Amino acid sequence: MRAFLMASCLVLAGPALAADDASSCAEGITMIRDALALNPPETAVPKLRKALRVAEREQKEGEFDECLDAVADARKVLGR
Repeated sequence: MRAFLMASCLVLAGPALAADDASSCAEGITMIRDALALNPPETAVPKLRKALRVAEREQKEGEFDECLDAVADARKVLGR
């Protein structure tokens, strides 16, 4: 019974976690776009463009964890 309750809680929490990831993905894409608009160093531009392209593609596919990986890559480039 206890295992059933724990499993039920995890299943119910899934959509909430996905919504958080979707929101974080969208915020990350906005952050990358803003960074590109601020004319970053030339060495960072191709990496930021790639991260943006990957993040947008993964967002469209609903693969928010992979979108967040691309956002994390962009943050590394920006030193954040």
